[in-house]
Amino acid sequence: MLRELREYTVDLHIHTVLSPCGGLDMGAPDIVERAIASGIHCIAITDHNSCGNVRALMDAAKGKPLVVLPGLEVQTEEDIHVVTVFPSLGAAEVFEKWLRKAFLPIPNEPEIFGEQLFIDSENGIVGEEEILLVHGVGYSVDQVIDQVHEQGGFAILAHVDRASFSYVAVLGEIPEDLSVDGIELSRRLSSREAESWRERLPKRTVVRSSDSHSLESLRIENCSSMLLEKPCFEEVFLALKQEKGRRVLWPWANEGGEIS
Repeated sequence: MLRELREYTVDLHIHTVLSPCGGLDMGAPDIVERAIASGIHCIAITDHNSCGNVRALMDAAKGKPLVVLPGLEVQTEEDIHVVTVFPSLGAAEVFEKWLRKAFLPIPNEPEIFGEQLFIDSENGIVGEEEILLVHGVGYSVDQVIDQVHEQGGFAILAHVDRASFSYVAVLGEIPEDLSVDGIELSRRLSSREAESWRERLPKRTVVRSSDSHSLESLRIENCSSMLLEKPCFEEVFLALKQEKGRRVLWPWANEGGEIS
């Protein structure tokens, strides 16, 4: 029996106060309220190399019209950023445990890099990460992608159009056999610039995410629209794979592009 698909707005790249570069306005209830007010249906929390604040966001969203997916933004040994998203917080925590085996023991210096705060659902501070999170871990991009898939998650190359921390800037063209599940373009691109990337990567699913480090950028126009049965991990993954009618609509369609 065919089930009705409808359009949902999804943002797969959001930071909290755990990321040292995240603004102090990126607390749990604040992100949830902002996303709902903006008309966003599903978000992924992807702090740098840690999923430590995902539970706070999930708890803050309980009973509200917002789905929170657990994730991390990994910085690989090549200094490439990869957005990773998982079907459960447990799977994300197993992945983070694996990731920490290759952490450099660099202490954070809050006065230089910013605070790295663990919070609860009401923004109570419950701890602080002492190891600096914004550094490359000792795994390659291929190893990270493989381990994400081992935990049932999906991996997206972050902001590939950027001149730093992107696959293209570091290693050049993306190989056809790289088993990544999606490509993220920066929200700052014009529709014409985005279209050129689409032509460059015709076989890849392209998403736009806010990469929010402050509430100001957490807006519906910085997200992706997807045809889903409902907003959840399984449906988003199907959309990235363009299976069973699920798909990602071309993120720049509202700027004059065509919906794919």
